[in-house]
Amino acid sequence: MTRSDPRLLWLGLAVIAALVFSGVQPYDRTTWILEVAPVLVALPILYFTRERFPLTPLLYAVISLHCLVLIFGGAYTYARVPIGYWLQDLFELTRNPYDKIGHFMQGLTPALLARELFMRNGYVNGAKMSAFLAVCVSLAVSAFYELIEWWAALALGQGADEFLGTQGDIWDTQSDMFLALVGAIAALTLFSRLHNRQVVALRAR
Repeated sequence: MTRSDPRLLWLGLAVIAALVFSGVQPYDRTTWILEVAPVLVALPILYFTRERFPLTPLLYAVISLHCLVLIFGGAYTYARVPIGYWLQDLFELTRNPYDKIGHFMQGLTPALLARELFMRNGYVNGAKMSAFLAVCVSLAVSAFYELIEWWAALALGQGADEFLGTQGDIWDTQSDMFLALVGAIAALTLFSRLHNRQVVALRAR
């Protein structure tokens, strides 16, 4: 996190505190490790690049929220997160939908990250092409994560059930990727203007 905005520091501390607390007594230790692994990878990268290549505050906030979603999923397992039960009752669903929040974020976060890298490094010319490729990146991330789930199922057998979180849904993989697509489109639709302003502000430093 950058030194210029203390709010970003507090975000980082909140994520670290949640990570530590979630690891004290998770529902299933193997599932916790698998679910929080992206957080364990992302936090050091964000820390060591905070001065050389700081991200926009919007992207830091979205990444922090995504980390918290993963952490709670790791602590309870996705099929048992309390807010998921609340949503299940509210919408009269047949299963705990918390994992769909995770896959929505799996589309939203990579889309904003890809868009920022495209804009700041000049990899792509044109807003429309940048948006299209940002969605493609999100779908690629989602597809690769589904492959990871498949590999985990092959390696761990029944021990991977909590990590997969399918809850008997035969269309779980397809709906996961659809939610990632929705998340990517939502990111570009809702945050593009704010994101543009923050990218310009970073360039002006």
